[in-house]
Amino acid sequence: MTQLNRDIITRCQRGDKDAFRWVVQTHQRLVFSLALKMLCDEEEAKDIVQETFIRVWQRIRDYDQGKAFTTWIYTIASRLCLDRLKRTSRIVPLPEDELVLCRFASDTDSQRTIENKEWTSIVRMMAEELSDKQRLVFTLCQLEGLSSDEVEQITGLDARQVRSNLYVARQTIRKRLKELGYE
Repeated sequence: MTQLNRDIITRCQRGDKDAFRWVVQTHQRLVFSLALKMLCDEEEAKDIVQETFIRVWQRIRDYDQGKAFTTWIYTIASRLCLDRLKRTSRIVPLPEDELVLCRFASDTDSQRTIENKEWTSIVRMMAEELSDKQRLVFTLCQLEGLSSDEVEQITGLDARQVRSNLYVARQTIRKRLKELGYE
């Protein structure tokens, strides 16, 4: 963590709302990205962003500056996502989700930006058969690009459990892609 970030966090721990505003502005995209990929619902993801930063503000004094701040935020956000998934029924892919996936897969423009609705459809298609833990590990490792060590810290799973959940998630998604005609 840079000295600037340490100073900002210290200011937040002392109750500085301007410093916290900087924290929110700096980290809200990563929280939204995780929540959208986990929940497959833009409005739910926005709610998770708000809940995450409420918790961060409430618990900022407990944060250990010896650990990565983003890992701490991911931990809070991922737990909120898992809680939300437990409270809601499983998301079932819609017929138009397959059309979105086919259109995306055939798109040759590598610079194309996927809109939230399209991304949600694709994730919903691929993650429908995953358990909540598998979805979380897959999202953190494959979609967010975090290291196994970070995923272990965020999820509380050990290395074997992370590898196992990631393996099953990948196999399930491969199977789903094959069912849709992609090799």
